[in-house]
Amino acid sequence: MSLFLIVVLALLAVKTVVELVLDVLNRAEVQKHANAIPEAYREVMDEETYQRSVSYTLTKNGFGMFETVYDAIWLAIFLASGILPWLFGGLTGWLGMGVWGQALTLFVVGMALSLPGIPSDLWGTFKIEKDFGFNKMTPMLWIMDKIKGMALGAILGIPLLALLLWFFRAFPQTWWLWGYFAFFGFQLLMLLLYPRLILPLFNKLEPLPEGDLRTRLLALGERTGFTAQTIHVMDGSKRSTHSNAFFTGFGRFRRIVLYDTLVEQLGERELESVLAHEIGHYKRGHIPKMLVISAVASLAGFALIGWLVRQVWFYEAFGFSPDAGMAPALLLFSLISGLFTFWLGPLLNGLSRKHEYEADAFAREAMEDDPQPLVTSLHKLHEKNLGNLTPHPAYSAFHYSHPTLAEREAALTGTDV
Repeated sequence: MSLFLIVVLALLAVKTVVELVLDVLNRAEVQKHANAIPEAYREVMDEETYQRSVSYTLTKNGFGMFETVYDAIWLAIFLASGILPWLFGGLTGWLGMGVWGQALTLFVVGMALSLPGIPSDLWGTFKIEKDFGFNKMTPMLWIMDKIKGMALGAILGIPLLALLLWFFRAFPQTWWLWGYFAFFGFQLLMLLLYPRLILPLFNKLEPLPEGDLRTRLLALGERTGFTAQTIHVMDGSKRSTHSNAFFTGFGRFRRIVLYDTLVEQLGERELESVLAHEIGHYKRGHIPKMLVISAVASLAGFALIGWLVRQVWFYEAFGFSPDAGMAPALLLFSLISGLFTFWLGPLLNGLSRKHEYEADAFAREAMEDDPQPLVTSLHKLHEKNLGNLTPHPAYSAFHYSHPTLAEREAALTGTDV
């Protein structure tokens, strides 16, 4: 066993232990407040709903700890057992070492590595989410989603992989730079295609019907300087009763999408405040800022891969031949990069939470400096989604891209947490 493989496995073990410690801390924090709803949240949900939220959080916590260990074991097996070079060698021997043969090999290997996660996905969807009244997905819909996702992955992913492999052969020294431009250009293209071509494959989107709500929301867009072609309602209820709203696309392709469950759960003024929050992300420039961060991170990733493909020890650490080409390096990098980026979680989440505060502040201003519509919306969303009202600070730092309910409400109303 090579020194680098030992280092990677050690990092995997450390990351797993830290994740488990965070889960234990979060579990203890929830249990500490489990007997009675904290005074600050009496207006958010009643005692019965609070007990269901505690049970839901603890159930997901326990299952999450199992998944953490389960996934770590499988990753260790993939990296240390020699199955990856065996599988890669067998497939390329059948499909060939051309760019299309290697691209298809990478796709097939990726699909094979995702198989151990299927039982967890099924249990989470059809056991946990069903037990707490959230899941509306049928087994057939689950299967169709997987088939559509795999087909999209093949249609979009295989040509991109083939292009990267061609760059490697055509430009051995600078392929990673050309590959970066192709990859980032593909990301930008997906921002345009996703709302118009990909999202409708999974969900039905319809313009918000004529009426007081549509008039109110369009008036909000006019007074905040946000023009969109239309506001869409998505049939999220066919999969789950969880509710959400999101902003997708940019330029004239941008769309505001509201879950049908959200429209059912909130009043008109509350929905207006939620839309104002989403507009706030646009007006405060959060999307281009995140694109810049993504661009820099992608460039660093490609530069690192460009260096690793020239390192004999990198291939040999995982049982590959040094002359195996770029394809194994892409595969290995995708598997182990999370061991390093995990530690950036608090930093990235901190930036995301900063953006959420800014969007909340914009929404408050757009609602005539009245924070109550958005505060009430957050209360209802936590109640309907059985949100965790008492997360541990360390856990939220690593896992929460949004501030906690108490933090958001304090910022909106100017009170202490």
